[in-house]
Amino acid sequence: MSKQDLSLQKSIPMIAAKRKAASQRRYGAHAQQKVGDAMHEMKLGVLKSGRSNKKVSSRKQAIAIGLSEARKEGAKVPTRRKAASKRKATAGPRKAASKRQTTAGPRKAAHKRKATAGTRKAASKRKVASKRKARKLR
Repeated sequence: MSKQDLSLQKSIPMIAAKRKAASQRRYGAHAQQKVGDAMHEMKLGVLKSGRSNKKVSSRKQAIAIGLSEARKEGAKVPTRRKAASKRKATAGPRKAASKRQTTAGPRKAAHKRKATAGTRKAASKRKVASKRKARKLR
C-alpha cells in the first residue's frame, strides 16, 4: 500500500467521528452566533440587562443573555439548570439551628461583615490579652 492509500484509510473513520460529534453537540451553531453577538455588544458597552436595563459588564452575564435569546428563537440549547438551593421537603431542622441563641443583638451584623486587617489584628490582641489574664488568675 502506498502512503496515499494509508492516509485515505485513516481519514474515513475521522470523517465519521466528526459527523457523530457534530450531531451530539450540546449547543447549535445559532446559539454560538447569539452568544458571540452578545459578547460583542457587551464589549461595545451596548448590551443591557432585562429588567433593570443596566449596562452588562460581566462576561458570564453576557453569555447567559446570548443563550437566553437563542432559546427564545428555538436554537439547540440545553435547558436551564435548576437552582441548587432547593432542599427536599422531608429534611428536618439542622442541629446547629437548635443550638443557636435567641439574643443575637449587634453581634449578628458584625459577623456578617468581612473582617479587615485592622479588625483581625484587634481580635488577635484581645485573644492574647485574655490568655495573659487567665494565666495570672491561676
